[in-house]
Amino acid sequence: MTFDEQMMLRCLQLAALGKGKVAPNPMVGAVIVHNKKIIGEGYHEQFGAPHAEVNAVNSVENHEILKECTIYVTLEPCSHFGKTPPCADLLVAKQFKRVVIGTLDAHAKVYKKGVKRLEDHGIDVTVGVCEKECLELNRAFFTFHEKKRPYVLLKWAQTKNGFIDNTAGQQGEVSWISAPETQVKVHQWRSELQSILVGKNTVLNDNPSLTVRAVQGKNPIRIVLDSNNELPKHSKIFNEEAETIVLNTKKESAEGTISFIQIEALTPKNILNCLYEKEIQSVLIEGGKKVLQSFIDAELWDEARIITGQSEFASGTHAPTIHGQQFHAETFFGDHISYLRPL
Repeated sequence: MTFDEQMMLRCLQLAALGKGKVAPNPMVGAVIVHNKKIIGEGYHEQFGAPHAEVNAVNSVENHEILKECTIYVTLEPCSHFGKTPPCADLLVAKQFKRVVIGTLDAHAKVYKKGVKRLEDHGIDVTVGVCEKECLELNRAFFTFHEKKRPYVLLKWAQTKNGFIDNTAGQQGEVSWISAPETQVKVHQWRSELQSILVGKNTVLNDNPSLTVRAVQGKNPIRIVLDSNNELPKHSKIFNEEAETIVLNTKKESAEGTISFIQIEALTPKNILNCLYEKEIQSVLIEGGKKVLQSFIDAELWDEARIITGQSEFASGTHAPTIHGQQFHAETFFGDHISYLRPL
């Protein structure tokens, strides 16, 4: 492994600390090196807060030394005014000798413009160090800008014999399949994505809160599919713990933390187009079976996480049918978790 790669991997470690806190911005980490010694570090900590490069520069006591330094950053420095000033201008002002970039920014306002700004001012720029890892870290960000839709993560729990629900259960009564510890893990996943989506029947059957409770983290935006706006107002998804968007075919209105958005038909494509327009970069689809299967059949998914518990149901709702490539698997407190991507 080269020295540049070692430094970029450190940048990636820092960048990951912003998971669940910076969307719709990407996670970014930066490291400043002088004579092969790290003298400054930073990462993008919160949406609207200073970027990684700014935090790294501010961590260095003597700014005069920066003109002799190399700064490593996982993503191309921005070159436009957004919530904060352009980071490329900061690096130019500090007269960095060299800038090493993990990958170019997919955002149209930034793509190659940050690199050009640096090179136009005589700074040595290297692009593509640990690029695969940098792309993977911000896969939701890149999916959003390249495919013009959110990153779609499917998740469900199924029994050993392939059921996701027990027909013996009554409305409001949940038949747990996974271990309590796995349920905590799912809350961690929720905190890392911008939104969570379920269909009307999941709300009627389980009355879920769809919030982050088992770990510390930000509640995702709750997306509910309810064509005719038939869900009872006392449903937990209508509380004020998180923002809720009800996608329907009847009305458009807003009431406190609840928005009713009318779309022509609740198809996967229309749903994702709507979320894209709302600048929602990632969505965790938790159910039910009909909703999950519709996204699978439309080939509009990027990742699936399937939890197989130790229990069995005599009857019930069968798990969705999916064909994907497993890229990771783990056993977690007795549950088997399979991670899939499209073939």
